Order: sequence, then C-alpha cells, then structure tokens
Amino acid sequence: MVMVATTNRNRTGVPCLACPLRLRPAFKDKPDEEVRFIQTMKLDHRQLPAGTDIIHPGQEDAELYTLFSGWAFRYKSLPDGRRQILNFLLPGDLVGLQASLLSAAQHGIEALTEVELCVFPRRRTYELFARMPALAYELAWLGSREESLIDENLTSVGQRNAQERIAALLISLYRRADALGLVSEDSFAFPPTQQHLADALGLSLVHTSKTWSRLRRAGLFSLSGGRLKLLNPRLTERMAMLFESERWPRPLI
Repeated sequence: MVMVATTNRNRTGVPCLACPLRLRPAFKDKPDEEVRFIQTMKLDHRQLPAGTDIIHPGQEDAELYTLFSGWAFRYKSLPDGRRQILNFLLPGDLVGLQASLLSAAQHGIEALTEVELCVFPRRRTYELFARMPALAYELAWLGSREESLIDENLTSVGQRNAQERIAALLISLYRRADALGLVSEDSFAFPPTQQHLADALGLSLVHTSKTWSRLRRAGLFSLSGGRLKLLNPRLTERMAMLFESERWPRPLI
C-alpha cells in the first residue's frame, strides 16, 4: 500500500535566490524580482520518503510543488489495481498543476525516491496570474511541457514495439538528466525498477524483463550500482526513432 503524505519533516529550505537548480543548464535565467516573488509564494520545503503519495487520486486540497531533488512519477490506477505511469518527474519539474487547478486530483503522484519539494499554496495560483503575468505564462508553459512528455509516452505505448519503447524512455530520461548536470561519463542514477518501466510502457513485467535483457546484451546500455550508462546513445536514438531533443533552457518556478 502506498503511503500518503500526512505528516512530513518541514524545513525552511534554500532561499530561492540561492537555489542550486537555477545554476543548471536546464533552466533559464530569471530576474531577481521574479525570484523574490516566488519566495513570497513559497509555503514550505518538504522532505518525503520513497513510496509516499505526494498527491493522491481524488485529493481536493492538493498544493502546487516544484521537485527540488529526487524522482517521482505521475500515475492513474484502475479499480483492480492496474497502474499506468504517465510520466516521470525529475528535479526542477513542476508537480501538481492540474490537481491544484481542479476541484479534485484526477491522478496520483508518488515519490520514486526520497524527494524534497518546494510547496506553493494552490489558493495563491490566481494571484500569480494577476500580479506576475510573465510568471503565469511560464506556469502555463510548464503545464504544456508535461503534456508533451505524456504525448511522447502515449506515442510509445500506441505505436512503438517493446524495444523501441524502452529505447525511447531511456534516451528521453538520459537527455533530461544530462540537462540537469546529473550525467557523468554517460551514466546517471536510475531508480525505476522493471515494474515501473512495465507500468510506464504498457508492457507485462515478463515482456519488459526479456526485452530489457535483450537490449543490455546487445550493448545499448549497462546498469551497475543503480547507475545506467548508455553505451551507444546514437544507436538508442535510431532504435527509438526519437531525434528531437527537449527544448531547454526552460523556466523554473
């Protein structure tokens, strides 16, 4: 059973002007005035263990978050327990925009690893649109970006075969991690299990395991000590038929 975030260890966190994420190549520069306004919006800095629901399906008081560190994923479940992972979330990603704007969350968001979150109150989202239209546009842009990630995953589930699906997910996560400065010698920390991959790619666990082993034996990647290394990124791109890189630098809220 997934734990739900009811009590957390709360901390002040790093001041927004000193946020180390702002130095990463994934994110564009922002005027100090806007960063200070974001600081006034920030409600909390929260740390949660792996397996916790950051937002649970049906939640009516979901806040808006920026993922400060760690990995999470957005999912929907069927009544019989089957789960579809819609997309993975990495540091700097906006979390819960849809849930904070609707009366109740239509999906869940679970911490894949231990995570830290910058918390923004949903009740002040309108204030962002009223007082800082440039930031409001960036909020909408980030919502559209998440939609594009889900579009790509839907294309994989609907049209790519098993090998192409895994290759597309790996190259996409590799590119995102690289823009965050998380890649070293073509390797990066890779916390998803094969069950997570199966749930993300619409495959059975057995099919995922067999395909994963086949691609590893073929020399596309290696996995050791929780770090995945792409041994032939260009071949992985060709197999995935995924040549367009993600657009960055992008906004950071």
